[in-house]
Amino acid sequence: QVQLVESGGGLVQAGGSLRVSCAHSGRTFSMGWFRQAPGKERELVAAISTTGLNTYYKGSVKGRFTISKDNAKNTVYLQMNSLKPEDTAVYYCAASTAFWSTSKAEYGYWGQGTQVTVSS
Repeated sequence: QVQLVESGGGLVQAGGSLRVSCAHSGRTFSMGWFRQAPGKERELVAAISTTGLNTYYKGSVKGRFTISKDNAKNTVYLQMNSLKPEDTAVYYCAASTAFWSTSKAEYGYWGQGTQVTVSS
């Protein structure tokens, strides 16, 4: 059974930084960070493969967000810099049993979400 627990969300001013973490247990492969803003669909923000050699970023976060993982700690991180008000959303950690995937449909395990609010 895979369990995911996010932490690290909060309120930050535009231009600031936050790091969200996801502690996971169980057998997982690809890990992803999704976000969902009010009235919008949940979207993939970043993903990292089992080995860490493959990463994916949504276009609007490239160069600002960095996904990383510490396999020894079973933890995945999303470092968010130069935050913008449009980054405001609930951020969800998700796990897939696919070796590498950027398809939401292949992420079957989800955390409870952590709120990130960026004020202008």
